[in-house]
Amino acid sequence: MNRAAVTSLVVFVLLVAVGWYLSNHQSSQQNPSTPAPTGPAPTGSKDLESLKIAPEGKMAGYSRDRFPHWASQGNSCDTRELVLQRQGTDVKSDKDCKILSGTWNSPYDNVVIKNAADVDIDHMVPLAEAWRSGADKWTDDERKAFANDLGGIQLHAVTAKSNRAKGDQDPAKWKPPAESYWCTYAQYWISVKITYKLTADQAEHDALATMLARC
Repeated sequence: MNRAAVTSLVVFVLLVAVGWYLSNHQSSQQNPSTPAPTGPAPTGSKDLESLKIAPEGKMAGYSRDRFPHWASQGNSCDTRELVLQRQGTDVKSDKDCKILSGTWNSPYDNVVIKNAADVDIDHMVPLAEAWRSGADKWTDDERKAFANDLGGIQLHAVTAKSNRAKGDQDPAKWKPPAESYWCTYAQYWISVKITYKLTADQAEHDALATMLARC
């Protein structure tokens, strides 16, 4: 092969190599790989239409004692103490699980609490509301599980003032003073009711729709 032919072959190979590089480099720039989503899955629900609408039931037979709480959770801790530990910051406990110190932020009213004695543990769906929505037909063991649900979004550390203002009212009658929390509150309420197959009355449904409009 003469020198001219060798030179032509080298130039051809280089052109092919450069073309391949540019083609692949541009493709990777135009179609970057998309990383898989990370972080926890959303815990609330916007699935308002999945709630079964039904009139509220009666309070006949209701008692808080039908929802035994706070249950022992092992290691000398009860449900309340574990919620305080999980939802607080810099929480310290003694050997018997008694909370000694910590800081808690009440999402209902955006108040910071620095004394565990001033913290209430609120049931997102109150016990009496659950009773009127279908829990009257549960067993006592099922009601105990509902009242001590550490695995979901039923229990929240909040100010005593907001918890007692809420009482057993649904969103048609009470909403968190912090309107910025309405979206999350509605999602959590719906999620709990769907999880436990509880019903909602029409006024409650409409109030939840209003709160979800903040999302």
